[in-house]
Amino acid sequence: MERRIVQTDQAPSAIGPYSQAVQAGEFIFTAGQIPIDPKTGEIAGEDIQTQTKQVLENLSAVLSAAGSDLKHAVKVTVFLKNMADFSEMNAVYATFFLENPPARSAVEVARLPKDVLIEMECVAIVPE
Repeated sequence: MERRIVQTDQAPSAIGPYSQAVQAGEFIFTAGQIPIDPKTGEIAGEDIQTQTKQVLENLSAVLSAAGSDLKHAVKVTVFLKNMADFSEMNAVYATFFLENPPARSAVEVARLPKDVLIEMECVAIVPE
């Protein structure tokens, strides 16, 4: 099975020695996305709703570069700085996954890169 590196300027560049995503066969594995606006390089907003929206837009851009989209996500992992933000994150998240949402885990973590409130990664398939 070959692997292909996925790269797009429509999502933030990697801030370390990793790829935005790797495609292996029909699966796409994304790196964690934080709420950096790829146009400005700045963190989008200070609230969980704005940051969640930016993270999902970034994930969408990476999946698009791989020939997929959020509709083909099979697993999402959400890292929250504060689990008290779960319901507000969930409300925004639900607007991106209107039907047949992927499996998901959400965990609270001690700290995230650049002290953001949220990070997400996902596994998706490339549609035939």
